[in-house]
Amino acid sequence: MARIVVVGAGMGGLAAAARLAVGGHRVTVCERTQVSGGKLGVHRREGFVFDTGPSLLTMPDVYRQLFTDTGAPLEYYCDLSRVDPACWYRFADGTQLSMPGNSREVPAALDQALGDGAGQQWSSLHETTARLWHIVNDTVMQRPLQGPRDLLRHATRLRDLAAIAPWRTLRGMGSRHLHDWRLRTWLDRYATYTGSDPRRTPAVMAVAAHIEQHYGAWYVKGGLHRLAQALHERCLERGVRFHHGCEVVEVTTAGTRVDGVRLRDGSALAADVVISNADAAHLYGRLTADPRSRGAHTALRRAVPSFSGFALLMALRGRERGTPHHRVFFPRDYDAEFDALFGSHARPVTDPAIYISAPDDPALRPDNAHEAWFVLVNAPRHSPSEAAGTVDWEATGLRHSYAEHVLDVLAGRGLDVRDRLLWYETRTPADLERHHSAPGGAIYGTSSNGLRAAFLRPANRSPVPGLFLVGGSSHPGGGLPLVALSASITASLIGAC
Repeated sequence: MARIVVVGAGMGGLAAAARLAVGGHRVTVCERTQVSGGKLGVHRREGFVFDTGPSLLTMPDVYRQLFTDTGAPLEYYCDLSRVDPACWYRFADGTQLSMPGNSREVPAALDQALGDGAGQQWSSLHETTARLWHIVNDTVMQRPLQGPRDLLRHATRLRDLAAIAPWRTLRGMGSRHLHDWRLRTWLDRYATYTGSDPRRTPAVMAVAAHIEQHYGAWYVKGGLHRLAQALHERCLERGVRFHHGCEVVEVTTAGTRVDGVRLRDGSALAADVVISNADAAHLYGRLTADPRSRGAHTALRRAVPSFSGFALLMALRGRERGTPHHRVFFPRDYDAEFDALFGSHARPVTDPAIYISAPDDPALRPDNAHEAWFVLVNAPRHSPSEAAGTVDWEATGLRHSYAEHVLDVLAGRGLDVRDRLLWYETRTPADLERHHSAPGGAIYGTSSNGLRAAFLRPANRSPVPGLFLVGGSSHPGGGLPLVALSASITASLIGAC
């Protein structure tokens, strides 16, 4: 039985804790906030309830397997329902597309919305992304990767390498398969699922579209945050101990390996193994001074961080009957958005893509005469110094003025809700940094801008013996399914008693 300390109670940390507790280890989780779930958070006010992180679940079988492996079915805790349509899109020319949640229905829906031939273009892309997913799922998602040699060893067949096409970008793949500019815009959006730029993200990231359409988009009734609550409960049932309001400030070493953690109050917890669910940049930049971690720290400093987000939590009077669960309003110039996010002169996006999550769920509203919307736009990272690629989101008046600007843009796209608006609250990149110890508020750690960044995130086994990583900033990446896969990989590296 090993003494294991998990730093952070995000979904990756919780999943690793549950698996290792079942494996016979003594597991303690240290979480600096008062709740578990990390970015899968919740905000309540006056009967309105908002998921402040992910708003849908893809690959639900990853979590079904996690709960089965650790003792009881997921459905014992959560009621999952498939979201259909998966998303509703409005393009710059006013075209509207309701994307079915069932991939078999997509071609006909595209032909109806965009014109004959659009469905065939999508089918051509879908065949390619299905093959890519088969390769990537086997060679990347399910295995630990320590560096380029591991990646090449797992994908040595020339046909596989040609299919992955590391020289082609997501934008290039869209140009190759999709002749309709609206479909290319739709595909570009999948780069944002990793906080990246479609002009620099490898084409293989198109598997995100395949995953969403093949496995479906799912919702947890009562809000996605209930998945975090369920996993926390599962950990308690397996004997995991939690210390909330407990901030780890250092991972300590003795001799050749880690020996525990030091806390903000000056106390210490001894450990044979430490698992960091903190952002990898925070771990290597602040939590460990072990010289063996310098290479990992240097690599992260060279990587391009993901962008952040600016959110509005909106309490509205009245309800729009039959409103899609998810909506995206595209801008006229998507490239201008990515220039604002990643250019040398970063700035709040003037004409952003706007995402709205508005589940028709009685548990999220005070009564049937109101509804809660979560509105999100992509945003540059935060820095008070306004270093390259960042914005000072705590500058006087910026939070309010940009929130009002987003409402203006939304109204200009045909959805003016200000006469229904009771109140709104904002979440800026500075808030994300403060609440989640994510440098600059980067949602996904590093971006996938470039082949190395896309595939070679910080490894689950650190260079320091006994120190491991889980979560969205480590391999295999961000998003609810991937952080659970990350935990499975890390637990397998540590092993059972």
